[in-house]
Amino acid sequence: MPDARRRLKTAVIGGGLAGITAALALVGEGAEVTVLEAKPRLGGATRSFARDGLVIDTGQHVFLRCCTAYLDLLGQLGMAGHAPIQPRFDVTVLSPRASRTSLWRNGLPSPLHLLPALARYPHLSVSERLRVSRAALAFRGIDPADPKADTVRLGDWMISHGQDERARRALWDLFTISTLNVPGDEACLALAAKVVKTGLLGDSDAADIGVPALPLGKLHGEAALRRMDELGVTSKVGTKAAAIEPRSAGGFTVTTTRSGEVFDVDAVVLAVPHEAAARLLPAGALPAQTVAGWSALGDAPIVNVHAIFDRRVMDLPFAAAVDSPVQWVFDRTRISGLEASGDDGQYLAISLSAADEYVDKPVAELQEQFVPALTELFPAVRDAQLKDFFVTREPRATFRQVPGCVSLRPQAATRLPGLVLAGSWTDTGWPDTMESAVRSGLNAVAALETGVRIHR
Repeated sequence: MPDARRRLKTAVIGGGLAGITAALALVGEGAEVTVLEAKPRLGGATRSFARDGLVIDTGQHVFLRCCTAYLDLLGQLGMAGHAPIQPRFDVTVLSPRASRTSLWRNGLPSPLHLLPALARYPHLSVSERLRVSRAALAFRGIDPADPKADTVRLGDWMISHGQDERARRALWDLFTISTLNVPGDEACLALAAKVVKTGLLGDSDAADIGVPALPLGKLHGEAALRRMDELGVTSKVGTKAAAIEPRSAGGFTVTTTRSGEVFDVDAVVLAVPHEAAARLLPAGALPAQTVAGWSALGDAPIVNVHAIFDRRVMDLPFAAAVDSPVQWVFDRTRISGLEASGDDGQYLAISLSAADEYVDKPVAELQEQFVPALTELFPAVRDAQLKDFFVTREPRATFRQVPGCVSLRPQAATRLPGLVLAGSWTDTGWPDTMESAVRSGLNAVAALETGVRIHR
């Protein structure tokens, strides 16, 4: 990166977590930064909206203690106190066929920290639990960066390591579907190994779960806008980039769709979804096969089902479910503002990852399926009145994290000096998560600083 005293002029295209992270890091290096965001607010996919006096998050985003880059971003935004993490990993697992149980950790070092909970897990037989332990230890021998691991279906690897259908559905899916957003058997082994080795077999506290205590729009977008304003970043929301053109004298001209508004800058961080990045990338910035590759990453949907009852029906902050269409369910009563309004009801949100079968299903059909499913898990629903039921859909929530996807993810640098890529879809080594988005922003700035050029 040129001498900071010159104040490198930089455009960050995209105001999601990747773009926010890059903008803050660039300001820290002394750069002059303009953020261009097509939507009318910052925050990307982590957004909120108002409905009947309540604040609704489009999706339920949680994080783990091992998400250190994301936690650092929250600290920079002054939001760390609004993202509490449970003292120890503890997840209640519900089933319509059995009484509730828990997966939890003790104070022993990894991998001993999870063994007592696994030994008592009632949804698997004794022999299945023993085989789970052996498979978990086998994950330790997988290098997520090994290209061979990118070619293997998780389900095939699981079967070869003694994991039958019941073990895969009643245990492994709890972790892999929510993090990889594809059916468990279809997932890429390399990314699944990253999840297991980092979250479950890493530091004993790595999987402790954090749940935001504020709506996502406040936690990320609004907080970022305030912080960047304090630091002198120019944030132009509702401004969509239309073209990036290299200048013969160096640098770039960025044209927007807002009456042809033009920005001449020294550097560009392109922090938009992979489809948009492919359209905006100037010719020659990367080999055509690289761009075609990431264009083939595809999309995977997440659907959230929202149900508001006239009374409390769930006595947990969140829970997972097996033998049910419900995957994870969260109590949104306080965070949405329902509690503050004086209403005695309860607002539950069901998060459905790998939601291909639900993304186009009408709301009425989802209600017919999920209200009875909630009743099976929470008998108090039988005596409650359903006051509202609605659905939020994210058709392109993540890229499709199946075998072969890792090889398609580009690194940050391009062939054009001063143009770098960011986004959770880039090559961060992490699944497509908030942590990956933040790390990608840091990678992009590091590529500008070091001048590394990666050709594929």
